[in-house]
Formats: sequence, structure tokens, C-alpha cells
Amino acid sequence: MSEKDMKETYEGAGVSPQDQADNPVDRILRQERMPHIWCPGCGIGTTVNCFARALEKLNIDLDNLAVVSGIGCTGRVAGYLKVDSFHTTHGRAIPFATGLKLANPKMKVVVYSGDGDLTAIGGNHLIHAARRNLDITVILVNNFTYGMTGGQYAPTTPFGSIQTTMPYGMYEHQFNIPKLVAAAGAVYVARWTVYQVAHLTRAMTEAIAKKGFSLVEVMSPCPTLYLRRNRLGEGIDEVKRFKEWAVRKDGADVNDVGISRDKPLIIGKFVDIERDEYIDLMNRQLSKKLGDRYTLYGVENGEV
Repeated sequence: MSEKDMKETYEGAGVSPQDQADNPVDRILRQERMPHIWCPGCGIGTTVNCFARALEKLNIDLDNLAVVSGIGCTGRVAGYLKVDSFHTTHGRAIPFATGLKLANPKMKVVVYSGDGDLTAIGGNHLIHAARRNLDITVILVNNFTYGMTGGQYAPTTPFGSIQTTMPYGMYEHQFNIPKLVAAAGAVYVARWTVYQVAHLTRAMTEAIAKKGFSLVEVMSPCPTLYLRRNRLGEGIDEVKRFKEWAVRKDGADVNDVGISRDKPLIIGKFVDIERDEYIDLMNRQLSKKLGDRYTLYGVENGEV
């Protein structure tokens, strides 16, 4: 989209020049790659808006930030951000992010991908990154399905839901994602929906600022392959359900926040603790055994 087209779009929507100038999304998105690929009613664009505003609140140097994603609808986020970004192989976003963080511990590294990519093929990497307490943030957009590859069931698909690979209804147990990563060792865990944009922005801000492994689960509609197949209406209908379905319980026991269509959706900040971070532990051990000159990115000269 050209600058002229953007200006005409804003003016047509009644957005003032000042608001245009203050819009953090413009500075952070690769406008030349617009329009994006997401379906009308999809919530992924809303999560990107919240993410951009979180970066603004933190006043992060974008040259010192990397966003890593895997395959899937949410995986396309990395390609639209005007930061160093990596669109990686399916399920492998966290290993790529681990390599980036170890190569340059001073860099902020964010993994931004979907529930299928991160909890199915990438599930092993998710639990071990949390166990190690590596200083990365994971934004996990949960739309209950594999949206890009045909609507197969995912480890997050609710009981009874119709999917291409569950034509008679889902009968497997779901992952309780906050419980999974908290049990593995995450120091910050929250869940919000694309309806609570202010809370979601705040959670992303806190997660990125937190030292150690942090995860924000974002509930988002997939109108094309989940809602339509299950006769649940359009994206806006799901957002309205989020409003009615969600109950905020900050500090809730993660054992009690599993998702079921028959029970309230528990949202909020569930975990916010302190725990020794991976690189600090590694440097401490290397220093003790080999001396300070062998620590990763020593304080004195920043060299290995």
C-alpha cells in the first residue's frame, strides 16, 4: 500500500493527521507487503496491533529486536514486521530463537506463532525452552485449529469440534497450555482474547520486559476453517462469545484454566515469578570452572 493510499484510507475513516502520525503500527509494519493474507474476521491482525503498541510502550530499539515464527497463519506475522525477522520451518521457531539468543544475549527475542506450530510439532521445543528458562517471549495465538494447512485438529481443539481430520468430532484431550508451560518452568504466563486489547497489550509488554521464559496465550477466531465448519458464525460472533465466555481470574491455579466450551474461559495473568535464567546459570558455571574470560558475552568487552 502506497503512502497516498494509506492517507486516503485514514481520511476516509475519519482518522486525523495527528493520529496517523502517532499510530505505532505504521512504523513497525512492512507496509509494502500489504494487504496481508489473513481472512476477514481473523484475530491475528488485532494481536499484531497490540504487539506494536507493546513495543512502543517499552520504547524498544527495533534494531535490537528479533521476531521468529514458524509455519501457519500466525507464522506470517514475522514477515510483516519491520524488524529483524525469521520465518522458520514448521515447529522450529523456538530452536531458531534459542540460537539467536545464545549468539547475542543482549537482543530481545520474541517467538510469534500459532497453537499447532508451537504445541504440536514444536511442543518438545516449547517445554524445554520453558524448562531452561531461556530469556525469550512466546506469543502463542490459539485459534483451535491448523488454519493455513486445511483445518486439521490441533492439540488445542475443543471436545466435539469438527475438523478435517476429526469429521465426527474431536475426542482427544486438549493441552492446557498455561499449565503445560508453568509446569515446565515458565516465569510469566498469561492468557487473553482479542477482545481484551488493552489487557493483551499490557500482558505483551510485561512478558517482553520479564527476564526468563514468558508466554502469552491469545485466543483468536478462525472464521474460515474452525467457525464455519462448526457452524459458529463469523469472526465477530466469536469475539462476542469471548466477551461473554471469558472470566478474569488473575493468579488462578493453572490446573483450573483448561479450556472447555461448557465452562467459562479463564483469562488473566496466572504466573509471574522469579527464577534463575539460562544464560546467567551458564555463565555462572563457566566462570566457576573456567574463569570469567570464558563466559558468554562477558560484561567487560561483550566478546565470547
